[in-house]
Amino acid sequence: MMPKRVIVLCYRKIIDQGAAKAWDKMVFESTYLEFKMQAQNFSLGTEYTSYADLLRNVPNAQRLTGMVAPSVTGYVQQLNGIMPDILNNLGRRFLTFNKFQLEIINSDINDKAKHQVALNFYSEPMIWHDTIDNFLLISDHLPENKLSDESRKALTNLLQIQPYVNIYSLQYLI
Repeated sequence: MMPKRVIVLCYRKIIDQGAAKAWDKMVFESTYLEFKMQAQNFSLGTEYTSYADLLRNVPNAQRLTGMVAPSVTGYVQQLNGIMPDILNNLGRRFLTFNKFQLEIINSDINDKAKHQVALNFYSEPMIWHDTIDNFLLISDHLPENKLSDESRKALTNLLQIQPYVNIYSLQYLI
């Protein structure tokens, strides 16, 4: 018997000034406003206005990401635990996540156009059954007693391998 492969996927959603979707635009505006407010605590009395310069030159500036992260919590809650943008082969959003992490890629107090963030979404553990062409055949990772009784079937999804989606962790279960 082949060991079961349990994976966690990570989807990295990059949001910048070119965001087209309403949700993305709200996250962009909220994170930029919060960055601007919080960065002033580190830039005061210095000539540094960019995130990169603050990181290089101001002690504890790496804390900015953690200070900006709460500004997206409400927007992430609106997703109801379903990853945005990731669709199965039927065109449905299906991939659930149990945690996310904000990352500030770039920003500048004086130039909104330079603001860019990433939201990293981490899926619930799931079973990776097979790879078919450029699709992963996956199903929820449920204990054997939670599978449907109908001959112990697992309901599956086909997920096309795509940019910004990565297998974050892999565990073999025997």
